Formats: sequence, C-alpha cells, structure tokens
Amino acid sequence: MSALDAPAPALDAAGGAATGLRVAYVVGRYPAASHTFIQREVAALRARGAEVATFSIHAPGADDLLAPEDRAERAATTVVLGPPLATATALALALARAVVGNRRGLVRALRRGIALRGPGLRALVWQLFYVAEALVVWAACERRAIRHLHAHHLNQAADVALLACALGGPGWSWSLTLHGPDELYDVGRFKLAAKVRSAALVACISDFCRSQAMCHVEPEHWGKLAIVHCGVDPRVWRAPDRAGRGGPLRVLTVGRLVPAKGHALLLDALAGLRHEGLAVEAAFVGDGPERERLARRAAELGLGEAVRFAGSVGQDRIRAWFERADVFCLPSFAEGVPVVLMEAMAMELPVLTTQVMGIPELVEHERTGLLVPPGRADAVAAALRRLAADPRERARLGAAGRATVVEEFDCHHEGGRLAELLAALVAGSR
Repeated sequence: MSALDAPAPALDAAGGAATGLRVAYVVGRYPAASHTFIQREVAALRARGAEVATFSIHAPGADDLLAPEDRAERAATTVVLGPPLATATALALALARAVVGNRRGLVRALRRGIALRGPGLRALVWQLFYVAEALVVWAACERRAIRHLHAHHLNQAADVALLACALGGPGWSWSLTLHGPDELYDVGRFKLAAKVRSAALVACISDFCRSQAMCHVEPEHWGKLAIVHCGVDPRVWRAPDRAGRGGPLRVLTVGRLVPAKGHALLLDALAGLRHEGLAVEAAFVGDGPERERLARRAAELGLGEAVRFAGSVGQDRIRAWFERADVFCLPSFAEGVPVVLMEAMAMELPVLTTQVMGIPELVEHERTGLLVPPGRADAVAAALRRLAADPRERARLGAAGRATVVEEFDCHHEGGRLAELLAALVAGSR
C-alpha cells in the first residue's frame, strides 16, 4: 500500500501529523519573486511543526529580495552554487564524506545520474555537475538528520533531489511538485517520466497537470499523483472598499514579462478600446525579457501614459496595486494555475483570463470570472468593455471569486494537505 492509499493522519492544533517531520526543499532559485507560493508552502509546513531546510541551487538576485520576508528567508537558505571558494569547499567536504563513509551511495548516484543523461557529451557533463550539487545537499541533510527531500518544478532541482536521495540510499525518499506548463511541453528534456517513476510522491497543482503526467507513466505509478493546490492566505489578501469609484477602468496584470503571458495581446485590446473612446488604463507589474519590446509596442499603439510598466514589486507592496485596480487581466497562452489569479480573486477583483490548461479549474466562466479563448485580442477587448460598463457585475464576480479561493485555494489548508501526505510517506519509509 502506498503512502497515498494509507489514511492521512489528522492534524491537531499543535501541528499534528507534521510535528517531527523533517524535509529539505530543493528549488532552482529560492526565494524568487515569481515563486512566492513556495515560500507560503514552506511557512505553512513550519506552522504545523515541520522542520524545513531550504536549498537554492542558484543564488537569488536582488529583484527576488524585495520584501523583508524574502531577505529573511534568503538568510536561512543554503545556496548550493554560491561564491566559488565556498562552493568548492562545501563540495570537497561532501565528497570526502562520501568517499570515506558512503562509497556505495556515491557509485549509486553516479550511475543514476549517467542513466538520466540526454544525448551528447554536454548532457553527460551536466549530469555530473548535478551529482556534485547533490553531494552538497546530501551532506547537509546528513548532518541535520533529514531523510526526505522535496523539489518544485522538473528543472535541475529535481535532478539534485533525486540524486541526493540516491546518495542516501535505503530510508531516504524524495517528492516533487509538478506545475507546468514548460515541463509538460518538453517531457523528454525534463525527464518527466523517469522523475515521476523515481519520486515517492508527486504533488500536482491541478487535475490537468495530473492527467498530463498520467500520459507518460504506467498506471502503477498513478497512485502517487496527488492534487495539492498552490494557494494564498485569504486573511492577508482581503478586499478593499471599491464602492463609488469613478474615473477610467483600471486594469492590472501581474507576472513575468515573457511571451507566454500574452501581454502584447492585452496592449492590442487596450488600444482598440481607447480608439473607441473608452477610458481605460493599465498597469503591468513584473519584469522580464519582453519589457522593452512591450514598451515599444505600447508607444507604437499610442497608449502613452495610459499604460505603466511598474517593474518588479515586493510582496510587502504588491497588494496596493491590487487595491487600486478595477479588473485583473491575464491573457496567457499557457499556464499552470496562476497564483496571481488567486491573489486577485481573494481581493474580490474580477478576473479576465484565458481558458487554457489548469485555469478553468480555478476560474469558472460567468460565475467567478470571465474566460476567453487564447490569442484573441477582440475577445479580451469585449470582456473588458463589458466589465467597464457594469460595476455590479464586477462586484458579483469578485465576491464569487473570493469564495472559491477561501474554499479551495487557502495556502494553510493546502499546506496541511501536503503535510499529511509527507508525514504519511516518511512514516511509511521508516
């Protein structure tokens, strides 16, 4: 019987199932401005009595440490690839520890890493790098008596967690959270099937995500695929008083400025609406490689001061942008289940987004938000036009959206769900 088939331990007020749980979180970059949901999940586990050690493969950048809580979390996180001297020292000590006391584990990890390589010499070299990084994580977990590792995303963090677990051998286990969309597009490069087979638990953020994993592994592995939503804290993300507001329709979008988010489409929709004479303005919060191109596009469309590119904003200031907005728009071409939509809905901000991948599991068209076909600027414009004309409709959608987040996407509840799964898994491996 798998850990997922066993009855989940109940959580008591002191933490219950998670009390005594020790787990290492391995993330590509932590903390990160675009992955605040991981911080919330870690905090939820710690609130239930779990000891969570955090490992960041790469050092977070200055744009990732905008709020005090980000800087505090960075100070408590082990960076695997830090300053060269510190990295070389940590690797040398970990290698010595393995050679002296864990040669079988070292050979096992090397074999596992080589087996996971892609075609070509370059792929082999990268896998050897991952083994080296796994050595550092394994040695740190050994010192702290941590025997379970959890990775977010199928990038090198998952490789490192898997290989660190191979170093540890019997009694060690690892799990991962599967998000999409990237790893669902290129399952070969991300080694989705091999990692799902190796993991003891795969927390999928949506039914869509779970179904895509099911496509690539045998039915005997389906039982380890559990649904654990990302979430927000509804006690923090609360609605302001928007009654009696006037002026132009204020549209907000938050996210990395990358092509998949569809920001250029939103600019086209805004330009069309303003050409019709509708008073509308928009704020783009976030940064990324598309920023300059989008700014040029906005200028070409004559949007001028109607569009503002605010750059990256810390979690201590981001709620002010949601409070000022009338509508939240995310016209993405591909998504998992966007946490920014949850944040907007928790603040009773009506959301307009696309009916792709996992989004319809969060936003129900006409009830908790508006869904439009992806890639359709005219559909985005039509939905914005409708929302601009009806404040009561905006309020109705916003209230229903918050109710959905409170019921299904509360980070405390989802953290408890993950705590139960991990506690049952670790207890079963002892």
